[in-house]
Amino acid sequence: MSEPVALLDLQAQYRPLREQFLDVIARVCDSQRCIMGEEVAALERELADYLEVGHAMGVSSGTDALLIAMMAAGVQAGDEVITPTFSFFATAGCVARLGARPVLVDSDPRTYNLDIEAVRRAITPKTKAILPVHLFGQAVDMTALAAAAPGVALIEDAAQAIGTRDGARRVGGLGLAGCFSFYPTKNLGAFGDAGLVTTNDDAMAARVRLLRDHGMSPRYYHSVVGGNFRLDAIQGAVLRVKLPHLDAWHEGRRANAARYRTLFADAGLLDVVQLPYERPDGSYHIYNQFVVEVPRRDALRQYLTEQKIGTEVYYPVPFHRQECFQYLGYKDGDFPVAEAAASRVLALPVYPELPAAHQARVVEAIAAFYRG
Repeated sequence: MSEPVALLDLQAQYRPLREQFLDVIARVCDSQRCIMGEEVAALERELADYLEVGHAMGVSSGTDALLIAMMAAGVQAGDEVITPTFSFFATAGCVARLGARPVLVDSDPRTYNLDIEAVRRAITPKTKAILPVHLFGQAVDMTALAAAAPGVALIEDAAQAIGTRDGARRVGGLGLAGCFSFYPTKNLGAFGDAGLVTTNDDAMAARVRLLRDHGMSPRYYHSVVGGNFRLDAIQGAVLRVKLPHLDAWHEGRRANAARYRTLFADAGLLDVVQLPYERPDGSYHIYNQFVVEVPRRDALRQYLTEQKIGTEVYYPVPFHRQECFQYLGYKDGDFPVAEAAASRVLALPVYPELPAAHQARVVEAIAAFYRG
């Protein structure tokens, strides 16, 4: 059998930078400044510049970024927060953790991002915020969303979208706040959990900084109840090594996405495989995932597994079908686009170092499955 094709090979990124990682980890160890400190402060400055925002605050994970951003925006029990039903669990989970009600909306059939007209219909006097998700690395049309929801706080879930552009503008600075994840599999990944909150609002930034350290200022004096959302110095140091390479890694993913488009077209599969949509307005898709939509998805995935080709399903169960959200009262058929996507989407390998021969093998295997 041919060489296995991994969905993601983190070693390919790690090996060329190994000595730099060891140097900065030793630097943190020698300093014994293990939480926050100058490594995190420097990372925050560098990320604020990269993301073209006024403030960037390192936090303990992407999930905690969502949680603290909503806390800082004043989301409370009884509020409503609009979010897509098709996303990673943390998007709606953090809403529920604050005692607020996730108000779910369907997806756009091209981008899988939230349906903006559905958002417009879902707004009520209880709507406190909207959580648009820049899913798989493609931006939500934030101008259209803001027009559909004037006066409502927009908190961007950009966990999969660091460096993504909505037109000419980087995501993360297009609403009240942006929330990023540095989970190791992301385009910019740490050596564990880490996250970031961004904003151009000075008061919002001050509140996030206060809340991430138990609401404490000065030391041992607490004006509000916050949490332990601080970022470890080692993660800050690792991310600083990686950040200068991020745009090149994005371009590697985009080149691989373009190669897939050519390979699928040459294989005559465009009538079977729906490829990722790219907005025609100059927006910048970073391909955190290369997600196709296919018939007989589960059978295809099993076949690819047998061929030693890695794939993943993001996401098989929309929020309205999750057991923990049955109290919301939604039923099957309420979100037909998301339900169809959940049964048909499949993520293929797209990481920057992916060999072209591996991509060709992926497409050849898919062609063999559908064409026989």
